[in-house]
Amino acid sequence: MSDIMVLKNVKKTYKEMTAVNDLSLNIKKGEVFALLGANGAGKTTTIKMILGLAKASSGDIEIESGAKIGYSPETPYFPEYLTAMEVMKYYAGIEGDKSKKDTAYLKGLLELTGLSDNKIKVKNYSKGMIQRLALAQALISDPDILILDEPTAGLDALGRKHNLELLKRLKEEGKTVIINSHILHDIEAVCDRGVIMKKGKVIDTWTKGESEERLEDKFVRLVGEE
Repeated sequence: MSDIMVLKNVKKTYKEMTAVNDLSLNIKKGEVFALLGANGAGKTTTIKMILGLAKASSGDIEIESGAKIGYSPETPYFPEYLTAMEVMKYYAGIEGDKSKKDTAYLKGLLELTGLSDNKIKVKNYSKGMIQRLALAQALISDPDILILDEPTAGLDALGRKHNLELLKRLKEEGKTVIINSHILHDIEAVCDRGVIMKKGKVIDTWTKGESEERLEDKFVRLVGEE
């Protein structure tokens, strides 16, 4: 598989604090890639730079020309007075692609993520339902790259199982998925590769099936070291 995204010696500093330091990684087309690390490791800053929400202080971020990116944040917010379909139509309008405003298309995305087109307003949604709506919204543009920040957080066992199965399906469809998650069991279930970050640096890599050591054990061993 060829690379769809390459980060070369990327650094991000905020005044005297270095959030990301000399980060280099490559992400291949059609793989599910994990960004792992404790809070403050630099994962969120890395995602912001990929999305263009923060500018790298130095280094290069190369994304395949024409590749579309969808993003589902850790704490998504939608207007409470809207229904799921109204939310979807609003974001489809922002996309500016008439084909993405089709009600049947948007309903299909809601059903794909385990939501139905009903009259329940967002204010009555559980945290898990909000997460599902955020994933549906991220898929509106039919992105080549999907970035998910804690995609199974707040979901019950059935919700997590559904989302993991959906991620596997998206991979089968050829989408590239980048995940930031603290639920390492889920990472092992769906991801192909990943990096473990600490204090803004990559301290190790992980490849599914490469080692008999469990990812959770490896993570605790590396991230817990000072």
